[in-house]
Amino acid sequence: MKILRFSLYLSASMLLFSCQPKANKEPELNTENTNTAMKLEIVKAPFGQTADGAADVYTLTNKNGVTVKITNYGGTIISILAPDKNGTFGDVILGYDSLSSYVAASPYFGSIVGRYGNRIAKGKFTLDGKSYSLVKNNGANHLHGGTKGFDKVMWNAQTMQESDRVGLELTYQSKDMEEGYPGNLLVKVIYTLDNNNDLKIDYTATTDKKTVCNLTNHTYFNLASGGTILDHQLMIDADAFTPVDSTLIPTGELRPVAGTPFDFKTATAIGARIEQPDEQLKFGKGYDHNFVLNNSNGNLHKVATLYEPTSGRLVEVSTTEPGLQFYSGNFLDGSNVGKRNKPYAFRTGMCLETQHFPDSPNQPKFPSVVLEPGKTYATQTIYRFTVQK
Repeated sequence: MKILRFSLYLSASMLLFSCQPKANKEPELNTENTNTAMKLEIVKAPFGQTADGAADVYTLTNKNGVTVKITNYGGTIISILAPDKNGTFGDVILGYDSLSSYVAASPYFGSIVGRYGNRIAKGKFTLDGKSYSLVKNNGANHLHGGTKGFDKVMWNAQTMQESDRVGLELTYQSKDMEEGYPGNLLVKVIYTLDNNNDLKIDYTATTDKKTVCNLTNHTYFNLASGGTILDHQLMIDADAFTPVDSTLIPTGELRPVAGTPFDFKTATAIGARIEQPDEQLKFGKGYDHNFVLNNSNGNLHKVATLYEPTSGRLVEVSTTEPGLQFYSGNFLDGSNVGKRNKPYAFRTGMCLETQHFPDSPNQPKFPSVVLEPGKTYATQTIYRFTVQK
């Protein structure tokens, strides 16, 4: 099959939120693509108010017309416009039209999650003999940083523009014992979009006290811009996954994927085996598992691809991380009314979250997530958008 680079035309000016919204009306997201000029740029516009202050939305556009919208509330990616094999642009991620919806009830749509992405068993871990208790916000467990994780805070934002890319630098100071985590953690996340249609996410963090850190992004993809994700074809370069108990906490085992519904070493439709009578699929109501990536030596390499046959859209995922959480949207139930007043039903979006393994602070055989003073946490993930005919 032939991979095609995009050379379509688009201007960001018509894609922006109005800078003069009507009184008492919150700015709404515009995901129409009706312009004809091409320009590499980043533009800022208001997105509404939160209890912690005003939020903005930043529109990153490359010369091919690929457009990414990010708000400094939660560092959230709220829209990605990418063309299909016929050159028609569509929004390929789930989300909301307004800030108030993200504040009210978002299942982490597009957000930065931390201080620890994924679950920690019983909301507890021990460092140097001292026990720390975290907020329990997922049954008996801690999930995605707690009640007010990084997805629910205001990030300081600074725009970046170079000859071949545009970017948004976000910083946040997480205070000592915030949500139960030790140490003042200074976090920086940089999103960049270049003319190769690469959306790059660079994460760094430093601390003044030994702590744990595991950051990721929780974007829900639907490359068809509608319907379920069951026909999407997924490849994950992983020989093993981490099986879980009934509360979705890893058992500590690294189980081979061969001969199981978790074998995505070659591209396979997500719906092909999702209903098989497998205990692991029952626990997660589908796929909600961490995959142990091959060649995870800390160097950037391609670890997954996601392809949607009708549109021809393809996303390639590269990362420096050792794990990838594949979540098939099993807890979407139509209660989240998204863009253009559209409810998001069961399995209408899916996540590919690059990460360290769930519950690593309590699993000594898993790669360490401990961050010490004087050290720098640094990871990188790239989502590359192409088409395939």
